Amino acid sequence: MVYLDSPSPGESRRPALTPEHDSGCVGSAPRLLKFHAPEIVFGINSMAEAVHAALRLGAMRPMLVTDPGLIEAGWAGEMIAHLAEQGVTGCVWNDLTPNPKDHEIAAGYQKYAEHGCDVIVAVGGGSVIDAAKGVAILAANGGDILDYEGVDKAQLPIPPLVVVPSTSGTGADVSQFCIVTDTTRNTKITILGRALVPDVTVIDPRLLTTMPEWLNAATGLDALTHGIEAFVSLGHNQLTDHHALRAVQMVTDNLLHTIERPTEMAPRVLMAQAALEAGLAFTNAILGAAHAMSHQVGGLLDLPHGVINGVLLPHVIRFNAEADPEPYAMVAACLGVAQSGAPAGEAALALAERIDQLARDVGVPRGLGQLGVTDADLPRLARTALLDACMSTNPRPADENQMLALFRAAM
Repeated sequence: MVYLDSPSPGESRRPALTPEHDSGCVGSAPRLLKFHAPEIVFGINSMAEAVHAALRLGAMRPMLVTDPGLIEAGWAGEMIAHLAEQGVTGCVWNDLTPNPKDHEIAAGYQKYAEHGCDVIVAVGGGSVIDAAKGVAILAANGGDILDYEGVDKAQLPIPPLVVVPSTSGTGADVSQFCIVTDTTRNTKITILGRALVPDVTVIDPRLLTTMPEWLNAATGLDALTHGIEAFVSLGHNQLTDHHALRAVQMVTDNLLHTIERPTEMAPRVLMAQAALEAGLAFTNAILGAAHAMSHQVGGLLDLPHGVINGVLLPHVIRFNAEADPEPYAMVAACLGVAQSGAPAGEAALALAERIDQLARDVGVPRGLGQLGVTDADLPRLARTALLDACMSTNPRPADENQMLALFRAAM
């Protein structure tokens, strides 16, 4: 996302949701914005479209990136069959684990190179898609994947990338993010660049029905966090706000239903759309402190990212709302969790409580301590969270002491 101007000190940075209330469009030139998105195919039984997309992008020796769970569920086999129908044999790589590790991506690239692969097709959740992006970075740029931490460090265009997400929340299928675990430092690094937006994402809600319940909950809370953090982000704008709010509404309305009635397709379709819209919002508006903190905890303990977000997000809302509750009050109004005319601060606290309740309803632990974080870990987590790229767009700046207090509150 590129802004050619920025608010002056004291100026409200949140445009209203309707043009007539958008101060940026009244009496002054509007900001120049860019909105990055892949080609999107959405619908039940759409998986075969990924093969047509790969062929259109020149696939002759595609690499299929997936994981053992997707193989067991049959989705990788279905993709292989669709490729075979078009006379194409794919090279399959599935030697990766959740929160993909630096050495796993190096091994994946080695297989890509040995088989002379061209287009990459990823079938899986955020870890699979991040691993596929990591392999693509190395295929084009070489070196070590950790060399690309930060923004736009990968200078050369990556191979064509087609993705089919199997979870409803990570947003990796539309985002310019690639998250990799640095196994030496036991932390996650963020690789960010427009080149990492996939060429085509094919969203087939059927794949969501085979998620384990814990993964469904985790990825749904991840989508919720994406929507809220994108809406309040310093990088938000009128092109991202409506996607963010729609995602938040759809997750809160449908996540619990997908856990209680896992085979019912209507809520699955809406969760797939929520994940998509949240991804479109955050890849353009970026994120905030909840993700900056979650990346550190996930890298330290190799835990599900969305579960950590579910613990952290209410605390981050309360922290940020101390400085500016207005955007959170708007989200609260959208969800109907605060009475009309309630002070913004009260509405923001009501929103934090609503999210906390949803996290409890879907089985998320009450605090980081229950996930295995210790008091001794907190100074390091606070220090490294401040270095995460997501902190650059958090609406409230924080120092190390404030970050430490925030982690302690979440214990």
